[in-house]
Amino acid sequence: MDRHALEQEWLHLTRVTMPGMARDRGWPIVSDHCFQRVLLDNVAGQCWYAVVSGRPAYAHADAAMLARAVALGKAVIAGGGDLAALNRRSLAWRGKGTTS
Repeated sequence: MDRHALEQEWLHLTRVTMPGMARDRGWPIVSDHCFQRVLLDNVAGQCWYAVVSGRPAYAHADAAMLARAVALGKAVIAGGGDLAALNRRSLAWRGKGTTS
């Protein structure tokens, strides 16, 4: 997949698909930027901004990182990832409580 297509998939996943499912699934987050934070942080294993030098993150992350973040989002949608746990981990890396 080329870079442009990967970015478009990322944006649709995090701006449309996941926010559109959030309330029905009872997910702890509903905003696009929160999905982006959670997925990128968990792929990075820390706050994404420690490894991505630029904003927006999706445009500056390397293609492998972005592809892993897309795959993680798809896994969450398919029931193979616990979004609440991923969110808690992301917030812990940021020194925050359990609210998004």
